[in-house]
Amino acid sequence: MTIQEAQEKIDGWIKTVGVRYFSELTNMAILTEEVGEVARIMSRKYGEQSFKESDKQKDLADELADVLWVLLCIANQTGVDMTAALEKNFEKKNIRDASRHKDNEKLQ
Repeated sequence: MTIQEAQEKIDGWIKTVGVRYFSELTNMAILTEEVGEVARIMSRKYGEQSFKESDKQKDLADELADVLWVLLCIANQTGVDMTAALEKNFEKKNIRDASRHKDNEKLQ
Protein backbone atom coordinates (compact mmCIF):
# COMPACT_ATOMS: atom_id res chain seq x y z
CA MET A 1 0.00 0.00 0.00
CA THR A 2 1.35 3.44 -0.87
CA ILE A 3 1.13 6.39 1.47
CA GLN A 4 -1.51 7.93 -0.81
CA GLU A 5 -3.53 4.72 -0.76
CA ALA A 6 -3.29 4.63 3.03
CA GLN A 7 -4.53 8.23 3.26
CA GLU A 8 -7.45 7.41 0.97
CA LYS A 9 -8.29 4.16 2.78
CA ILE A 10 -8.23 5.88 6.18
CA ASP A 11 -10.40 8.70 4.83
CA GLY A 12 -12.94 6.18 3.56
CA TRP A 13 -12.95 4.32 6.87
CA ILE A 14 -13.34 7.51 8.89
CA LYS A 15 -16.28 8.68 6.75
CA THR A 16 -18.11 5.35 7.00
CA VAL A 17 -17.18 3.33 10.08
CA GLY A 18 -15.73 6.20 12.09
CA VAL A 19 -18.61 8.57 11.19
CA ARG A 20 -16.35 11.66 11.07
CA TYR A 21 -12.88 12.89 11.97
CA PHE A 22 -12.21 13.99 15.53
CA SER A 23 -11.10 17.63 15.69
CA GLU A 24 -7.51 18.38 14.76
CA LEU A 25 -6.67 19.17 18.39
CA THR A 26 -8.25 15.94 19.59
CA ASN A 27 -6.26 14.00 17.01
CA MET A 28 -3.09 15.77 18.15
CA ALA A 29 -3.79 14.60 21.70
CA ILE A 30 -4.49 11.06 20.44
CA LEU A 31 -1.22 11.13 18.45
CA THR A 32 0.62 12.09 21.62
CA GLU A 33 -1.02 9.20 23.47
CA GLU A 34 -0.06 6.75 20.74
CA VAL A 35 3.55 7.96 20.65
CA GLY A 36 3.59 7.50 24.42
CA GLU A 37 2.52 3.89 23.99
CA VAL A 38 5.40 3.35 21.53
CA ALA A 39 7.78 4.99 24.01
CA ARG A 40 6.53 2.70 26.77
CA ILE A 41 7.30 -0.41 24.73
CA MET A 42 10.68 0.92 23.58
CA SER A 43 11.79 1.83 27.11
CA ARG A 44 10.89 -1.63 28.34
CA LYS A 45 12.12 -3.71 25.41
CA TYR A 46 15.27 -1.74 24.53
CA GLY A 47 15.81 0.39 27.63
CA GLU A 48 16.31 -0.25 31.30
CA GLN A 49 12.67 -0.35 32.44
CA SER A 50 11.10 -3.70 33.22
CA PHE A 51 7.77 -4.79 31.80
CA LYS A 52 4.66 -4.54 33.93
CA GLU A 53 2.36 -7.51 33.56
CA SER A 54 -0.13 -5.31 31.70
CA ASP A 55 2.56 -4.26 29.17
CA LYS A 56 3.74 -7.73 28.20
CA GLN A 57 1.07 -8.21 25.53
CA LYS A 58 1.68 -4.86 23.83
CA ASP A 59 2.81 -5.13 20.20
CA LEU A 60 5.28 -2.57 18.86
CA ALA A 61 4.13 -3.01 15.25
CA ASP A 62 0.51 -2.40 16.22
CA GLU A 63 1.40 0.69 18.24
CA LEU A 64 3.52 2.09 15.39
CA ALA A 65 0.59 1.50 13.05
CA ASP A 66 -1.65 3.43 15.47
CA VAL A 67 0.80 6.35 15.29
CA LEU A 68 0.80 6.24 11.48
CA TRP A 69 -3.00 6.01 11.40
CA VAL A 70 -3.51 9.13 13.51
CA LEU A 71 -0.73 10.99 11.68
CA LEU A 72 -2.45 10.27 8.36
CA CYS A 73 -5.78 11.35 9.86
CA ILE A 74 -4.23 14.70 10.75
CA ALA A 75 -2.71 14.96 7.27
CA ASN A 76 -6.09 14.23 5.67
CA GLN A 77 -7.99 16.75 7.71
CA THR A 78 -5.41 19.50 7.19
CA GLY A 79 -5.00 18.88 3.45
CA VAL A 80 -1.44 17.53 3.54
CA ASP A 81 -0.40 15.09 0.81
CA MET A 82 2.04 12.96 2.79
CA THR A 83 3.65 11.47 -0.33
CA ALA A 84 4.56 14.95 -1.59
CA ALA A 85 5.56 16.05 1.92
CA LEU A 86 7.86 13.06 2.38
CA GLU A 87 9.45 13.54 -1.06
CA LYS A 88 10.09 17.20 -0.23
CA ASN A 89 11.52 16.17 3.14
CA PHE A 90 13.96 13.78 1.43
CA GLU A 91 15.12 16.62 -0.82
CA LYS A 92 15.67 18.85 2.20
CA LYS A 93 17.63 16.19 4.05
CA ASN A 94 19.74 15.32 1.00
CA ILE A 95 20.82 18.96 0.71
CA ARG A 96 21.16 19.79 4.39
CA ASP A 97 22.72 16.53 5.50
CA ALA A 98 24.73 15.59 2.40
CA SER A 99 27.94 15.24 4.40
CA ARG A 100 26.83 16.07 7.94
CA HIS A 101 26.53 12.49 9.16
CA LYS A 102 29.57 11.25 7.25
CA ASP A 103 31.62 13.99 8.93
CA ASN A 104 30.23 13.32 12.40
CA GLU A 105 33.02 11.78 14.46
CA LYS A 106 30.44 10.36 16.86
CA LEU A 107 29.15 8.10 14.10
CA GLN A 108 32.55 6.72 13.06
